[in-house]
Amino acid sequence: MNPIKSFASHQEKHPLEPFEIQRRNVGPKDVKIQIEYCGVCHTDLHFVNNDWKITEYPVVPGHEIVGRVTDLGSEVNKFSLGDLAAIGCMINSCGNCKSCMEGMEQYCLNGFTATYNSPTQDYGGRTFGGYSQVIVANESFVLHIPDNLEIQGAAPLLCAGITTYSPLKHWNIGPKMKVGIVGLGGLGHMGVKFAHALGAHTVMITTSPHKAEDAKSLGADDVLISSDANAMKKENGEFDFILNTIPVNHSLDKYLDLLKVDATMCIVGAIEPLDSLNAAQLLFGRKNLSGSIIGGIKETQEMLDFCGTKKIISDVEVININQINEAFKRLVKSDVKYRFVINMNSI
Repeated sequence: MNPIKSFASHQEKHPLEPFEIQRRNVGPKDVKIQIEYCGVCHTDLHFVNNDWKITEYPVVPGHEIVGRVTDLGSEVNKFSLGDLAAIGCMINSCGNCKSCMEGMEQYCLNGFTATYNSPTQDYGGRTFGGYSQVIVANESFVLHIPDNLEIQGAAPLLCAGITTYSPLKHWNIGPKMKVGIVGLGGLGHMGVKFAHALGAHTVMITTSPHKAEDAKSLGADDVLISSDANAMKKENGEFDFILNTIPVNHSLDKYLDLLKVDATMCIVGAIEPLDSLNAAQLLFGRKNLSGSIIGGIKETQEMLDFCGTKKIISDVEVININQINEAFKRLVKSDVKYRFVINMNSI
């Protein structure tokens, strides 16, 4: 078996560096993909830094993977050699629990197998992600990319895209609804594109006035500056739904005030404890505070097909793999519009 080039971190907060891994042989239901592009998610940096204290090293990040099928198992029927294929945040789940049976593998009650840093019987004992030349996965967790989408911009759809699409669809966002997207970053810019494409009156909610022009170019109908107390007060009780993409701890108070009676704010950015919640804001207005992660495989394919129909991709900056450590530094500063994507042919 030939060694496969990848980039890995070997200890907490250690720069990524070249590392050779092995992939399993292609089984009867497996698809082998030569990776062409892999998006850079903030989650990748969290795992490299061990911010959530769950990283097992060496870690090879990457779960926004797009490439070409180069080998197939004998029982594969969804793909052909040469097909454009994609893998997102998970490569397996138990398949038997209630969530999996309902097509919500992301909420597998026994825990889904993540594309990287999950226990596996494959070589290395942990799954290795898309910062590598090749990946092998069961066809049930491999997705089709519409032919009309530029593949560099399609890669982040596998995480940033589905993370924002799934809650918007779950809460039936559509025409005659006023939707706020909090935070204009990798997630937020996709939230704006999807809410607009679904027909909602889309409002970008940001602390930064200089982002207004960008937000409108992405599809926002209006921009609300959250640091402007008077502007925020005028919008209290006006929103049907708010998608909160802020990736760090923050106060929810001023955003909950914006919701109508019975309306919902969904958190998709911050995977950590948040500042204290004033329950009175929920009680007086029967408001809902919720959260969401990615979508299941069926919903992710639905999202990709929707993107093909609406010609939606992420706004990206393509880098070579040897630029990844600098890209991580820029990611912390939000110095990218709006997602880094690695050209894996550069490895």
